Amino acid sequence: MTSPEWSDILELYQRIVCAGVIQYLQKQAGMKSRRGIYGPAVVLWLMMLQRLNHRGTLASTVQLLIQGAAKPLLADCRRVRQQRVSCRTGGYCQARQKLPILLCRQVSQEIVEQLRQVLNSGEPDNVFVLDGSTLELEATGELIDRYPPPHNQHGRSHWPVLRLVVMHDLQTGLAQQPCWGPVDGPQATSEQALAEQAIQALPADSVIVADRNFGIFSVAYAAQNRHMAAVLRLTDVRARKLIGPISEPGEYPVVWRASRWDGGKRHRFSIEATVQGRLIAVRVGRGKSKQWLYLFTTLEGSMDQIVQLYGRRWNIETDLRSLKRTVQLHHIRAKTPDMMEKELVIALSAYNLVRAVMCLAARRSGIDPRQLSFTQVLNVVDAAWPKLVMAPTTQAHDREFFHVLDLAAQCKLPKRRKPRSYPRLAWRRGGLVRYQKTEKTK
Repeated sequence: MTSPEWSDILELYQRIVCAGVIQYLQKQAGMKSRRGIYGPAVVLWLMMLQRLNHRGTLASTVQLLIQGAAKPLLADCRRVRQQRVSCRTGGYCQARQKLPILLCRQVSQEIVEQLRQVLNSGEPDNVFVLDGSTLELEATGELIDRYPPPHNQHGRSHWPVLRLVVMHDLQTGLAQQPCWGPVDGPQATSEQALAEQAIQALPADSVIVADRNFGIFSVAYAAQNRHMAAVLRLTDVRARKLIGPISEPGEYPVVWRASRWDGGKRHRFSIEATVQGRLIAVRVGRGKSKQWLYLFTTLEGSMDQIVQLYGRRWNIETDLRSLKRTVQLHHIRAKTPDMMEKELVIALSAYNLVRAVMCLAARRSGIDPRQLSFTQVLNVVDAAWPKLVMAPTTQAHDREFFHVLDLAAQCKLPKRRKPRSYPRLAWRRGGLVRYQKTEKTK
C-alpha cells in the first residue's frame, strides 16, 4: 500500500486480530487453540460478512469462504492446501457456538479503537450522539425468560424485545459498544439507565448530544462525574421548572439540583447533588411552524454553536436505520442469549467496517462522510469484494481499492430542499402482512 491510511478493511481486520492477539484473547477466554479451517479469526470475519450479505444465511457465508473471501486468514491445514473446503454449514455453525463471548467483545472493542485512530486525523473531536431503540428476538424459551415480550391493552406480544442504547461518533458515524437490557419483566431497564452505563465506557473529555428523552438530571450528572460535557434537549415543563417562565430567546445560567423524583425508587442522589450549566432557549422553524427549543449544556461555546451542534443529532436516526435494516439487526435469529449477544456485537463491528470505507472515500474526495449513503456504499463493497481478494499483485490490489473509494464517493445522498411531493402511505417490512394500507380514493 502507498500509505497505511488507505489499507483495505480486510488488512485492517488482520492487523487487529493477528495471531498473537487471538492467542492472547483465547487464553483470557479459556479457549483452547486448534488448527483447522474455522479458527477464531476466520469465524469472526465470516460472521461480519454474513451480516453484510443480502441473504445473510449460513450457506451463503460458507460459499463466500469457498470462493476466497477469507483466504488470507485461513490456517495452513491439509484441506485448505488441497482446496477441499466442504460446502456444508455444520462446521461453521459449531464454530460460531463455541466462540467465547469475551473474545467477541474484545475484538469488537479493538476494531472500534483502531478505526478511530485511522479515521480521526489529528485530535479527535470525541463528540458522541446518544439514542436508543429496540430489537426483535426469536421466540425461544431462554430468550423469552430473559427478555419477556412486552404487553399492552390487547395482550402479550409474541416476540421477545431487547432495549438497546448506542453511542455514535458524530463525525465518522462509528458505533461504540452498546448497552442493552429487557423491556419488560422484573429485570426491565430504561433507556436512561442504559445511557448511564454507556457513558462510563466513553473516552475522557467526550461531549454527549442527546434528545429530550435523555434530558434528565441523572444523565447530566453521570456525564459530569466522568468530566464530560453534555448538550441535552429538555421538555418545556422541565425547562420552565429550572428557570421559570420563558418569554424571549437567550441563554440563562442554571444550577440543576436533584429533586426527590430524580432518583426513582432507589434514591441514588443526595440533596447536594447539582450540575452547573446553561439553558439555551431559541425559536426554530419557519413561519407558523416555529417552536421553542430548550437545550441544557455544560459545553463552552456560543449559543449559535450549541444549537448547530444539536442540529446534527439527527444523524443517529439514519445510523440506527442502517444498523437495523441494512446490517439486518432489526430481528436477531439467534436461538440462545449467548449467540444473540455474539450476533449483536459482531454486527456492530461489520457496521463500523463499512463506515470506515465511507470515511476513507469521503476523505479522498474531500467531502463530508455524512453526505454518503450507507446502503449504496455497502453495495459497492459487496460488488468489489471478489476483485479485492483475488487481486494477483499488490499494485493491482491498490488500484482496485482506490477504484472502490472513487465509486463509494459517488454514493451521495440527495439534497431535498422541499418535502416529498407524495405521501408515504404504504410500506412493507418484515413480511407480507406488515404494511399500512393506502387510503381509499372516492
